[in-house]
Amino acid sequence: MKSFADARLYGILDLGYVAAADAPDMARRMLAGGVNILQIRAKGLLAPDVLALAAAVRPFTEAAGVPLIINDHPFLVPRTGADGAHIGQDDGPLAAARAKAGAGKIVGRSTHSVEQALAARDEGADYLGFGPLFATPTKPDYRPIGLEEIARVHAEVTDRPIFCIGGIKLENLPEVIAAGARRVVIVSGILQANDVEAYARTAGELLRAKDAR
Repeated sequence: MKSFADARLYGILDLGYVAAADAPDMARRMLAGGVNILQIRAKGLLAPDVLALAAAVRPFTEAAGVPLIINDHPFLVPRTGADGAHIGQDDGPLAAARAKAGAGKIVGRSTHSVEQALAARDEGADYLGFGPLFATPTKPDYRPIGLEEIARVHAEVTDRPIFCIGGIKLENLPEVIAAGARRVVIVSGILQANDVEAYARTAGELLRAKDAR
């Protein structure tokens, strides 16, 4: 598998935007475009259906050498062969999620402030989601935190990856990068693109250009 620390573009296969029947092909296109991490987010789907979806997607992530992450359901990680789980602020202690996911698996945590990011680091999250930066229909109940805290969170959390998330699209990605982001999550921008591969590829190029400066 490719190094998680080198990942820049995190894609989410969100069934709020993609029909389950179309999800495996969407995963294939996202990976072909250079998505470095792929998460399955299937809110409301029953465990057997998540297992079936993961089984259909897993061959593509394995071939690409890309980590497969399951949202919200750490206990499904061992049964799917996924590489880890992602949990939110209301999903309980990270240690409990890690125990369910299994030894050696990745566990990430959503954070919505610098203080939450520090707390997630201290409890041992392998990576942090930080946002939402902008208003997004994916998280309508969360107040956007803007760009001002991006530099601060990167200055205070230096020992694990931080993925900025929330309303990020190609149109505002340069602004997000200029504010200090090195890694981002893009959801609807990729999933609703006319050319998914080209969209993801362009986003990856912008992020890698930041590293080259």
